Amino acid sequence: MSMKLFAEVLGTFILVLFGCGAAVIGGAAIGHTGIALAFGLAIVAAAYGLGAISGAHLNPAVSFGMVAAGRMTLPDAIAYAVAQTLGAILGAGALVLITSGSAGWTGGLGANGYGPGYLGEYSLTAALVFEGVMTFVFVTVILGATGRGAATGFAGLAIGLTLAAIHLVGINVTGVSLNPARSIGPALLSGGAALAQLWVFLVAPVAGGLVAGALYKAGLTRAD
Repeated sequence: MSMKLFAEVLGTFILVLFGCGAAVIGGAAIGHTGIALAFGLAIVAAAYGLGAISGAHLNPAVSFGMVAAGRMTLPDAIAYAVAQTLGAILGAGALVLITSGSAGWTGGLGANGYGPGYLGEYSLTAALVFEGVMTFVFVTVILGATGRGAATGFAGLAIGLTLAAIHLVGINVTGVSLNPARSIGPALLSGGAALAQLWVFLVAPVAGGLVAGALYKAGLTRAD
């Protein structure tokens, strides 16, 4: 495995362990604000710690958005997506080992979802629109913050804060994915509704990322 792919495995592992861990372990004690910050700060940590190696995509929607933007080849994006998914599964696995040590653990892993019984009980349409639109916004910020003319050294902060802000808006809607890998890890180990609804968190984020990349390539969302 190349260093780039290993960095994507490790970075996505960190994202899932910190973000989903905050939801499962911190829960009501830290609230939605704390969970949002955990996801955002995990991205900041990975961006500055691993970004120089792989770009710290940590998300297939970002990698495929980069393809649509003309900044990455499709074979490289597929390799990144596989590495990211592996990292997410390992992160969810580590979370199982930690949380199962508590007598109060109910089996939750911070999986994404929608509909009756899930947080705000939002509809399928709401879930699809939220995930697609917010991934478009997220990937647009990433492309702009890492593109030519962007302020040097601030990309990690911009990306992490954007992810935190999106979580503040949308945790009640879907738990916030924007990231197929982040959804796959917890869903595979949780099963049930999380696995049955997983397709939403594969299709909508990738679609949003592709649209963001296409608009960036067309020059509609970049400065140069």
